Amino acid sequence: MKRTILAAAIMACASAIHAAPRHGLSGGTNTNVILHAWSWDFNTIADNMHLIADAGYDFVQTSPANTCFVGEGGGKALYSQPGDSVTGKWYFYYQPTDWKVGNYLLGTRDEFKAMCDSAMKYGIRVLVDVLPNHTAVDHTAVLPDLDRAVGGHDNLFHANGFTPITQWNDRYECTTGEMGGLPDVNTENPDFQYYYLQYVNDLINLGARGFRYDTAKHIGLPSDPTDAKAERNNFWPVATGREAAKGLSLLMPDSLYMYGEVLQDLNVKEREYTEFLDVTASNYGGVIRQVLEKGSAKGQDIASWHHKARPDSLVTWVESHDTYCNHHESAHLTDDQIRMGWVFLTARSAGTPLFFSRPAGSTRDNYWGNNLVGPRGNDEFFHPEVVAVNAFRHAMAGQKETIETSPDGAVAIVGRGDAGAALVNFSNKPAKVKLPTALPDGTYTDAVGAGEFKVRNGILTGALKPLTSAILYR
Repeated sequence: MKRTILAAAIMACASAIHAAPRHGLSGGTNTNVILHAWSWDFNTIADNMHLIADAGYDFVQTSPANTCFVGEGGGKALYSQPGDSVTGKWYFYYQPTDWKVGNYLLGTRDEFKAMCDSAMKYGIRVLVDVLPNHTAVDHTAVLPDLDRAVGGHDNLFHANGFTPITQWNDRYECTTGEMGGLPDVNTENPDFQYYYLQYVNDLINLGARGFRYDTAKHIGLPSDPTDAKAERNNFWPVATGREAAKGLSLLMPDSLYMYGEVLQDLNVKEREYTEFLDVTASNYGGVIRQVLEKGSAKGQDIASWHHKARPDSLVTWVESHDTYCNHHESAHLTDDQIRMGWVFLTARSAGTPLFFSRPAGSTRDNYWGNNLVGPRGNDEFFHPEVVAVNAFRHAMAGQKETIETSPDGAVAIVGRGDAGAALVNFSNKPAKVKLPTALPDGTYTDAVGAGEFKVRNGILTGALKPLTSAILYR
């Protein structure tokens, strides 16, 4: 039984019916994959939509589309140093000054619409990073329309909104206080909720089909203590379409996918957040990075999701834009290492994996690469191994998973029933493979180039080059 997977993989990518995750989309087995086009502008995303679709992604996530703080003369550098010819910082688009579509870093409202039109043409859903929790550090840069909409500048913020958080596991401080110099918005103010809903509804009318909520754990849940300016914590019921704000409701909530950046820590109400939206499996990403750093899963539980919430409520990643940028905790990992982590996560049956697109030209010595907001990221998002596992995920819909690792932890196999298996060599050394599998006896060929593998009496054997993967189909 000698098979090649290339044709099957391409057909799976092209014809798979993409089952939807929970929270806003109909139920079923989750086969979705997200591309985080973090530093790409709207025109660049639109121009590359065919490539995104061909690579097997279901969603493309943009950076924040709202009006934002114009810093350092409006330069478009990802991160500039004194004396650089191009100025700017990536985090300026995470500092809102108004909630209207379009900003100087990513593009105009019309360009956002053109990007969404392109996405619909290729069957891709657009996720928008939204951040209602705070304004720009320089809150005086907030524009007059926003101040007027909420009844004056003071009404925009929590009573505790300019008090820096010191106890991160205190839910009152966490959900009402100033985080990293960012003043905390009174998200419970009905006037703000109405104004914010106008923004997200405009995004939806333009073609957005979901949202990633930045700093979601800093927005109070119904069970959290309330700020002095709030009667009750109802932002999440409003933001997810369960309640109206001053008669205005979220458009088409049943057709949207939403997840929140709920970074894990002590006293974070992970399960309660999943009553409203999916959440990030940040601890699991840390475990996968430790495996990649050591080149071995020995001593690590890589089958556990390391989370209190249900696996089908999780967004998984090897790295995020924060782990790459803030303290560069993942930026030292090579593209090959990141890719092995991606193959492992994406081959699994649960979670919704997100692929962070690193800047074009980036190296392990120069994390910012060409150092510009706008251009496409590096080519890793459509590397053949990435495309192969994205196709595998779609093709394995409904197949139960099993995970095995070699005695030294260098090699892992994700089995999906008796229909397929994904092999990963986490190490920088060649590896002999001898692992149990449910695949029928026979010879299997990985189309990406890892070679042949044999199955006999429930044991799969073969060899993997350093930091390579193999995708096998029955």
